[in-house]
Amino acid sequence: MDRVAEEAWRSRVRGCLLGGAIGDALGAPVEFDSAGSIVAAHPEGLRTFVSGSAGWPPGTITDDTQMTLFTVEGLIRAGVRTDRGIGFTVAVVHHAYDRWLDTQLLPAPSGERSGWLQGQQWLYARRAPGNTCLSALTEARAAWTDFPQYGAQAKNDSKGCGGVMRVAPFGLLPTRWSERDWVFDSAAQAAGYTHGHPTGKLAAGALAVIVREICDGADLDTALDGAGAVLAQRPDHEETSTALAAARHLAATAPEHGPDTVEKLGGGWVAEEALAIAVYAALVHREPEAFLDALSLAVTHSGDSDSTGAICGNILGALHGETALPPELVFTVEGRAVILELADDFALEFTRPDRLHGDYGPHTAWSLARYPGA
Repeated sequence: MDRVAEEAWRSRVRGCLLGGAIGDALGAPVEFDSAGSIVAAHPEGLRTFVSGSAGWPPGTITDDTQMTLFTVEGLIRAGVRTDRGIGFTVAVVHHAYDRWLDTQLLPAPSGERSGWLQGQQWLYARRAPGNTCLSALTEARAAWTDFPQYGAQAKNDSKGCGGVMRVAPFGLLPTRWSERDWVFDSAAQAAGYTHGHPTGKLAAGALAVIVREICDGADLDTALDGAGAVLAQRPDHEETSTALAAARHLAATAPEHGPDTVEKLGGGWVAEEALAIAVYAALVHREPEAFLDALSLAVTHSGDSDSTGAICGNILGALHGETALPPELVFTVEGRAVILELADDFALEFTRPDRLHGDYGPHTAWSLARYPGA
């Protein structure tokens, strides 16, 4: 990757992660509101952060962003394993999700876990985490006997959106690391750590490939074509394929683009609907200057507004890079410093091994404590 390409890619990485957090924080306070009540309260569209319940100030992120950050950390630590000659394994991401579970069960870091992300006190907050994620990770932990065994798929039949909303980072890996099929299958595997239904996994794989194609230079339509082609080769793809086709059709043909049209795609509580709503909003407002228009559309419906906003922000943040993000929301979103620090560490891990393996890299005591290879 030459310098110009690397700079563009790093902007996409930062844009994807921060854009997802902004969409998450924008939609979270209205997640359980009806579309009509959202429009009544925000007739010009929900375009600024608003407060939620008690202890939920404007700009607060939810479990969607929390779990996405642990996905990033897991991928970095899987990369460190490769640097050390152990080999890359997606199960390292499962280990990361187990650390996220601590943030939901404990009031503060226990001091018994490795890595720097789990030591961030602000992450130890319950922001309406999905019951399926909590139960699946708790059940996996309870099944261990002598030592933790990561990598097993969840034994439930859930296709909730808790799998797809956290896997965009798989698509950010540079193409020299990952082909489309690997990205799809790895993201689907990661979603399957908590969501056992095929659609819950396949929608996650599709999102990761959309992001991957965008980072490789594709426009949004071409990225959707690429993801659709991979998706169509997988058994049980029909629900996700149909939902994406509906999103593209409505974006191209609907006479008006508003909450009524969004809700034709569902409520976003399940994986294929959340992906479809996010894709629809991104297609309708695909220009860089319309980033906030897209997020506003993505969160204005009677459903899982934070997840649809987060996924839309992931897609458009990757498409346009960090400079397209609305500055008034960038400045005030919760966790901005940590999100960007993770984004930059991710970029360095997967593009600059010469620097990372030197005095400050993963083979030093400092950096191994920060990102152990497990």
